[in-house]
Formats: sequence, structure tokens, C-alpha cells
Amino acid sequence: MAIRVLVADDQTIIRTGLRIMLNAQPGIEVVGEAADGHEAVRLARELRPDVCLFDIRMPVIDGLEATRLIAGPGVADPLVVVVITTFDLDEYVYGSLRAGARGFLLKDTGPDLLAQAVRSASDGEALIAPSVTVRLLQAFADLPAGRPAAQPVSPVTAREEQVLLAVARGLTNTEIADALHISLSTVKTHLASLMAKLGARNRVEIAMWAYETRRILPGT
Repeated sequence: MAIRVLVADDQTIIRTGLRIMLNAQPGIEVVGEAADGHEAVRLARELRPDVCLFDIRMPVIDGLEATRLIAGPGVADPLVVVVITTFDLDEYVYGSLRAGARGFLLKDTGPDLLAQAVRSASDGEALIAPSVTVRLLQAFADLPAGRPAAQPVSPVTAREEQVLLAVARGLTNTEIADALHISLSTVKTHLASLMAKLGARNRVEIAMWAYETRRILPGT
């Protein structure tokens, strides 16, 4: 079945362009469009799309708040959100991920990367625009040292540490399986265990924890 996508942007021309690009991709279908954050949240709850593609700067409710409302902490049945914006600002990247987004892209992203982000998000993985990845890692590394990171409810095993670092470096499940010489199902088992131990909702939060605990630094 096709991956069902909801597009939210206050500019008609942007929504139209995204719809055309996505509908041209095999296995992806745009099922709804919204011109403001309030309408985006309403349609997301009504349509339950596989992926929500949200702009950040929208009227009524901005994209970050809309993301929190359908994917943030405390949401019982969170939806999948990928944020897409013109503004290449660190606070937007970090804010989006903290709000529960599973990916972050810029509007100059081409159709191939856009489709890859939608498919990755639908499959439980995360994709950050390559142009912002290096600065994003630096932002995580520069977090105030006095802020304690959450502690796992039970010790992280040596193999889970390997998977954790691989996720933080941006590897996909398939790449992790190849690098560690384990099966894809074993990777998914380790990820599920890490999420349970860390109280993380997705692989983005696993990666954030790795940076917050200084397990990985930019360039490593």
C-alpha cells in the first residue's frame, strides 16, 4: 500500500510543488493539504496519515507546536512528522526533534531526498538534511554540561552501545546490520530495547541521548 502523506504549508505554491513531487514517486500518495497549523493538526487526527510533512512558519499554530500536539511527549498514539522549512537555523532543527519530528529537511531538497525522507520516516528511521547535520551534531555536543541526561532504566549492553553509536552517526538499520555483522531483525530488537531503556520514542531521541551523554562528538 502507498505511504499516505499530509502536507502542511501556508504557501499554496509550496504545497502544490510538494504534492506534485510526492505523487510522482512510486508508493507515495498525498492524501491531504493544510494551509495553517490548526488545520494541519485537525487533518492529521482525522486522516491518520503515515507521514505528516509540516512547514515551521505557519499561521494560527506554527509547525513546532503542531508537531508537539500530534507527535510530542505525552501523545498517546503519536503520528510521524517530518519538518520541512526554508530556514536553516539550528534552533529550528533542535526544536523540531525535541517536539517529536522524525526528520528535518530544507525546501530546496530535491524530489529524491524528499521521497527518501518520507520512506525513512514511515519505516521508523530518521533523515536530517545533510547540509545541517554537521552543525546539528555540534549543537548536541555544546549542550550545557550541567544539565543531567536521563539515565537508562537498566544498563545498556555492549552490543546496544554499538547500535546506539551507529544510530547517532546516522546509519540506517541495514547499514548497522552490515557494519556489525548481525541480522536486520536483530538490529530492530536492539533498537526496541534501547527505546525502552532510555524512554525514547524513536531513533532520533536515541541519537540525541548519545550526544547528551557525550558518547559521541562531532567528527567521531
